[in-house]
Amino acid sequence: MAGTGVRVRLLGPVEVVVAGSPQAVNGLRRKAVLATLALHVGRVVSVDRLIDVVWGDHLPATAANTLQRHVSYLRGVLGEPGSIVARQPGYLLDTGPDSTDVQVAERLIELARRSTEGHEQVKHLTAAVALWRGPPLADVAGSAWLEEQAEHLARLRLEAERSLVEARLSVGEHAGLLPGLERLVRQHPFDEHLHAQLMLALYRDGRQGEAVAAYRRLRDNLREHLGIDPGPRLRDLECAILRQDTAIAAPAPAAVAPVAAQLPPPVPTFTGRTAELAALDALVERGGAVVVSGTAGVGKTALAVHWAHRAAARFPDGQLYVNLRGFDPAATPTDPARALHGFLEALGVPAARMPGDPDAMVSLYRTTLAGKRLLVVLDNARDAEQVRPLLPGSPHCLAIVTSRDQLIPLVVTESAQPVPLDLLSPGEARDMLVRRLGERQVAAEPAAADDIADRCARLPIALAIVAARAATNRQFSLAAVAGELGDLDAFHAGDEATDVRAVFSWSCRTLSPPAARLFRLLSLHPGPDVSAPAVASLAGADGPAIGPLLTELTRANLFTEHTYGRYAFHDLLRAYAASLADEAEPPAEQQAAVHRLLDHCLHTAHAADLALHPHFSAISLPPPRAGVLPERPRNRSAAAAWFSTEVPVLLAAVPLAARSGFEGHAWRLAWAMAGFLHRQGHWQDWLGTQRIALAAASRIGDQAGQGHAHRSLGLACSRLRRYDEADDHLRRALDLFTDVGDDAGRAHTCLNLGQLAERQGQHQQALTHSRRALALFRSAGNRAGQGYTLNAVGWQEALLGNYHSALASCGEALRMLQEVDDVQGQADTWDSLGHAHHQLGDDRRAIACYEHALELFTQVHDRYAEASTYVNLGGSHRALGDLGATRAAWRRALTILDELGDADADSIRANLDQLDASRLH
Repeated sequence: MAGTGVRVRLLGPVEVVVAGSPQAVNGLRRKAVLATLALHVGRVVSVDRLIDVVWGDHLPATAANTLQRHVSYLRGVLGEPGSIVARQPGYLLDTGPDSTDVQVAERLIELARRSTEGHEQVKHLTAAVALWRGPPLADVAGSAWLEEQAEHLARLRLEAERSLVEARLSVGEHAGLLPGLERLVRQHPFDEHLHAQLMLALYRDGRQGEAVAAYRRLRDNLREHLGIDPGPRLRDLECAILRQDTAIAAPAPAAVAPVAAQLPPPVPTFTGRTAELAALDALVERGGAVVVSGTAGVGKTALAVHWAHRAAARFPDGQLYVNLRGFDPAATPTDPARALHGFLEALGVPAARMPGDPDAMVSLYRTTLAGKRLLVVLDNARDAEQVRPLLPGSPHCLAIVTSRDQLIPLVVTESAQPVPLDLLSPGEARDMLVRRLGERQVAAEPAAADDIADRCARLPIALAIVAARAATNRQFSLAAVAGELGDLDAFHAGDEATDVRAVFSWSCRTLSPPAARLFRLLSLHPGPDVSAPAVASLAGADGPAIGPLLTELTRANLFTEHTYGRYAFHDLLRAYAASLADEAEPPAEQQAAVHRLLDHCLHTAHAADLALHPHFSAISLPPPRAGVLPERPRNRSAAAAWFSTEVPVLLAAVPLAARSGFEGHAWRLAWAMAGFLHRQGHWQDWLGTQRIALAAASRIGDQAGQGHAHRSLGLACSRLRRYDEADDHLRRALDLFTDVGDDAGRAHTCLNLGQLAERQGQHQQALTHSRRALALFRSAGNRAGQGYTLNAVGWQEALLGNYHSALASCGEALRMLQEVDDVQGQADTWDSLGHAHHQLGDDRRAIACYEHALELFTQVHDRYAEASTYVNLGGSHRALGDLGATRAAWRRALTILDELGDADADSIRANLDQLDASRLH
């Protein structure tokens, strides 16, 4: 099968995207061949059929040979020879699931159709509609069959748009719908369904007169052009609007989303850049994107962040920020999907609603920003492709992009406004020294100040370092500092890159030997920032000894404490430190330092995972090297906080381990962070780390590591609804655990196969898998595993209607989980017991079980499960006729779900409304 990095796009001009990069397909006939194969992806298309579609009545004598050449060409564009397979009687496009945009759109539309929850429908349909880039198959005109397919895909888009409007109306998004609805009505002037939606949206927006006018325009058009009147549904809606019927009123508004405020602190000594600040001020109302470009160290980030803080009040819906690390020598550039995940979190999208597909993420991001006035700062971009998915797409939003590259493609295709940033002027450089050293010192030695500015090539980063040395050594005259700079052999006027390295060299010569060594070793850390305990492990030093060294580096402006207890490099300084490490640190010492750092990450992540799930550690770790001081989170809250802070570091550490010869660290670290990535909805990061883990474990022939990676990949694919892939990974994991005799691994995998079957509604099969898992946990003597699995067995028995068996299984599960003091498992089991009692009509017992579950869910801070149990509790109170207790339980559930921003809140709100309505009658 071809790689999953290939996508054929048909919903617009025909094109191929490989690993995120568009690839041109030249020639009408070649595009027609590709489109025909892509519309039959995974199925054989005969040679005769292909020739008929591509050439029709204009059949050349050499058609078969030409078709072969077209196929060969397309294989090259797709990047893999196996992407198009020759199979009798023709060819098959084998690019895997979701490898065409048509497949993705149809899957998302089907997910929306199956969902009964409005926000979930909006999410899926928004993502589906966003896949159309224009008229489908736009550049393969001339083939009758392809033109029929284009018409079908255009109808599919219209149906998706109509369904999306319906879903958005159901969740109260009528105001934001109006511009798009008016466009659709213009395109389809006789479509009564669209007109009904427009009328309803106008009415709910307080525009009753316009709603009635829209009806009458349609009525007049139908009579004039078709000789008919609107149908009864539309006539009834007009009457309801005229009498202001409460049945068509807007639903209750959803909880207010938080205002994002992600900007880093501004540089307090920022100065100058008057023209550039004025240019940015002038672009606020225009919206779109701005590219601030310039050489390394020229102050692009400082300008963008300073202006962003100054203009924040003009963006009342918030400010987003991400460092894209485009030129960081120690890390790969930030993946746009990861940046999008962070933005969506900041915009209040809960993990449960986070899309897994990158295209769906982009769609949800832009939908969330629609109608908002928000600022997005995209710092240190590598290229235009990294930036495009992160552009807001709303005319009221502004994106500021900083990069060493001019990003010409953004200027050309996205109409981004360029703001080039040159070196500081002599006056601005002098002002910067004044801000850092004071007016008196600079005024006393103006010539020396100008000399310093010139020798620093008027680069802000170099000036900051020199000013830091002068400020911490007030006994030095500025002339003496300038003289030191003048003594540098490496100095070559006019070459900014050489000049700034010369300043770095001069500053490093003033460091103590331990601080200089630490500066070099810090270049080996792959993350965007680092904590003091991790620095200590990297250096193999005692914690108390590392503090003064970090203080020395920050005072020299070689390292920055950007938030309390976390330190970061400028990219230029990291590159310079790396060059010094290569010169001064033997390869064995560098390897040892990386080993200590990875030990720190792995042992701390494992400890944090154990704090969150104390009974489910499936791996053992080799002891850490001497000098490593892992952190020990004291409780669940501290463990979750540690993961939240360190995730960017851990995501960088996994590939570092894989490429540095520490394959065992790679797969174990991926395993240790999988649970947190799962709970937080970081689906793409979860998949990415586990793929690296699988490759690393395979390289060293570690079957246990491969088994754990396959199992985790299976769980991730299941969460993303890639059920066939999930089943394949889980069965591979089962085989590997069987080969190495790991009964616990087999048991966990069987339990996961049961969960996968349950997700697909295969309850009997789920029960079979869970019973097999139970037998394996019993064989391994794992009491916690037995308890969790017995609860799963009981739950699946209840889903099959076997409520007495469910009570027996869950009762035994509860005793085991109490024995091992697993609070989470006990809470889950009490909830299952409550469900079984409720189904048997014994709601008093059900209430007692639910109250036990609530007490325990509160202890483990599982807010979503707590809300779910309150819903169940309310159902049992209602069955007993206690509507007051029902209302209290459901209101508590609603409060929690609103705080979490979860879409289930709407259904609870509707239940409460029904309850209140029944009381009135």
